[in-house]
Amino acid sequence: MKSISIIASIFAFFLFTAMRCEEPPPVAEFEDMKGTSIYNFVLENDTLYGKFLKVLDATVVGGIVSAYNPYNSGYTLFLPDDQAMDDFIAESDKYNSIDELINDMEYATALAKYHVVNLAIDANDFPYGALPARTLSGDLLTVNYVLLEDLDSAYYNINNQAPVKIKNYELSNGFVHVLSKALKPITRTTMDWVKDDGGFSIFAEAAEMTGQDVVLTRNLKVDTLVNGVTLLVEHDTTYSKKGIYNVQDLLDTLGVSSNDYTNVENGLYQYIGYHILDANVFLDDFVDNATNFTTFSNFPVNINGNGLDIVINRGKQVFDTLIEAGDTVIIDFIGFNYDASNVITQSGAIHLIDRMMTPQRPTRATVTFEFYEEPLFNEFRLEPGEYIVEDPAALSHITWTGPDLLFVEEADEAHTAWGDDYLKIVGDFSIRYNLPKIVQGSYEVHIRAHAFSELNALVEVYIDIKRVGGLLDLSEGGSSNWPYHDFYIGNIDFNTYERHEVEVRSLIPGVFEWDYVRFEPLTNKR
Repeated sequence: MKSISIIASIFAFFLFTAMRCEEPPPVAEFEDMKGTSIYNFVLENDTLYGKFLKVLDATVVGGIVSAYNPYNSGYTLFLPDDQAMDDFIAESDKYNSIDELINDMEYATALAKYHVVNLAIDANDFPYGALPARTLSGDLLTVNYVLLEDLDSAYYNINNQAPVKIKNYELSNGFVHVLSKALKPITRTTMDWVKDDGGFSIFAEAAEMTGQDVVLTRNLKVDTLVNGVTLLVEHDTTYSKKGIYNVQDLLDTLGVSSNDYTNVENGLYQYIGYHILDANVFLDDFVDNATNFTTFSNFPVNINGNGLDIVINRGKQVFDTLIEAGDTVIIDFIGFNYDASNVITQSGAIHLIDRMMTPQRPTRATVTFEFYEEPLFNEFRLEPGEYIVEDPAALSHITWTGPDLLFVEEADEAHTAWGDDYLKIVGDFSIRYNLPKIVQGSYEVHIRAHAFSELNALVEVYIDIKRVGGLLDLSEGGSSNWPYHDFYIGNIDFNTYERHEVEVRSLIPGVFEWDYVRFEPLTNKR
């Protein structure tokens, strides 16, 4: 699991001192919490959590959190207290009491499952984004850190809706974190969210005019063969600072004269598409990473999380110049509104940005590809295991000839594959990976693979049908403690911003465990 990273200067102090959540109160007749289950904890404290206990008892979920997890390391229950459940019922337009809710067995089961994550997660391991495992209902939950106005404390906020009141009851089969509000299952797509909020009317109207609203209405629970998207979006108040109060003002600012808005070359189409990343990415995924993200426009967007702040397109535009005490600070980047980001929808993540973002000519950046473009592989990533790709037609970016192709998601946290997953093929093979677009320019090509076994293959690498580098002996390069190795393959020149294909062919058959392919902007170091 990813550790918490400091992504804004104010967090440099508060992430070490402000997570001072209220200490758990004494539990009556209950000295050794690690010796009991999550369910028994709720039962023993029914005066505090009796209303959610009723939901657990009425559904199969009570039995699930009474036992050990046969598929993962424990469970995590986000437990609404009684006041949270009272508020949930009061806000419901369908139920007038807990008893009415549990009489609707389908909904009660879905609600209970939505509050249980299929992994034991200590609050100290919460990411600034999506939790590393799904709920029993198959959904993702996200975590935000909210800094209080007194600047002396902060709290975790689940799905931007439910503050964690008490954290880290550690039990025999996982963790309980108490919520002051019950979680409401996510039922809206990204486009629904943008339209319903009311503060994004300009972007919402422009998205519908271009037809790109279709991308923002993806439902990942219904269509598992599409990837999620990430929306970077400006609030109407951000536009108003630029004198933009409606879509016509936006068109004038962008200099768009043609009304053929669904044309891919239209300026408004490009503007909206530039805000949509072709991946489901949360704030934590940006941290310690600086790369270009493919968008639904003709240009990628550069996001750099290597500093105290996550910044977009640094150095592309000057937005402001600040002079304080004789020092001049140039604001030449777009930032994130952290508290309002990590919004999760059925389509993917939403992040609010603090300045108007227009398409910019891309700059080369290191890009690493780990097969995330394949929705089938992303489904495999949910549970550790070795999966055979039974239907080649289920893949849109990977093709191969030869033996069975497998995707492996490792359960061992000490495994040295990048991201704990890799493709595996054994025998005489050729495997091709159709990559997202890469900014034109010169790059070093790197491939990371298992390289510490005499059973491994001898391979050669081709990019766009042209061989790059010499023979690659995968039996050498790794070590017993670190068997996966990053191989420098050679240099390549890309003349245009477009997709490319990497092919790995076995010259001597054997095992090939492919971790990633990476392109690093060429310097004079080689």
